[in-house]
Amino acid sequence: MTGPRPADPPSGRVDPGGLRFGYGTNGFANHRLDDALAVLADLGYRGVALTLDHDHLDPYAPDLAGRVAAVARRLAALGLAVVVETGARYLLDPWHKHAPTLLHDDPARRIDFLCRAVRIGADLGAEAVSFWAGVRPDGVTPAVARDRLVAGCATVVDAADRAGVTLGFEPEPGMLVEDIAGWRWLRHALGDPAHFGITLDIGHCRCLEPLPVPDCVREVADHLVNVQIDDMRRGVHEHLEFGTGEIDFPPVLRALADSGYRGLVAVELPRHSHAAPTVAARSLGFLHTAAHRAGVGGTGPATGGTATGPPAGAT
Repeated sequence: MTGPRPADPPSGRVDPGGLRFGYGTNGFANHRLDDALAVLADLGYRGVALTLDHDHLDPYAPDLAGRVAAVARRLAALGLAVVVETGARYLLDPWHKHAPTLLHDDPARRIDFLCRAVRIGADLGAEAVSFWAGVRPDGVTPAVARDRLVAGCATVVDAADRAGVTLGFEPEPGMLVEDIAGWRWLRHALGDPAHFGITLDIGHCRCLEPLPVPDCVREVADHLVNVQIDDMRRGVHEHLEFGTGEIDFPPVLRALADSGYRGLVAVELPRHSHAAPTVAARSLGFLHTAAHRAGVGGTGPATGGTATGPPAGAT
């Protein structure tokens, strides 16, 4: 196989079948980061998808180096792997969600943020740093937006190459690059960088990709460096708890295991912070059940939901 791969995880932290389940800290927005990490480790998660934000490792607050070092120590003490996510909603602009993006007239603040994320990822030993294109602003033509995206991504790729960090670019519904075909176009436009991989959100595959979800996994297996997992319905970009959407998860986990993927498979439920510990617990139980049914193993008790029906207590 060719293309980027995450570094092998610490010895003893790989679930049978090579799958390691993590959880996104954007689903713990009401928790202190230290507390969120402790809860997830206690539940049995193997890693976290850490969204840099004002409440979780703010890249613009004082003493960044000291705070990054403290988080690195905390992750190591808890035995948690990490990927860095950059989807904070209002970190860069308190008035406009996700602004500015690489597509805006002045993308400098976004580029600075992404380069900071790369440096933080390097210092944390992150398996990948994940980012996306953004929505094309009004008044910006598709051609101009594509040129801006390629130019901005090239700067981030250069920073990642210098830092020795793997990038995972995420196709996001409604954004300029929203599907696997768009990611392939972007990678080619960048000259096929060795460490420019893909972040694949399993829910997004069900939402808009033409292929069945397991086939999407196989389609990008050679370049898969980061996986987000959630349930979703066709044509509706809404991250749902497992068992409340339309995805059959055992074949998806089987495809991930068969592809040799060794990165984190992190639950992505950014609107569930109000019940984070409960949702995280039943999500992990669901995933272990699905992994067992897929024949790919998984550590920890298979409780808190089934692989084909709604989790207990889901509403």
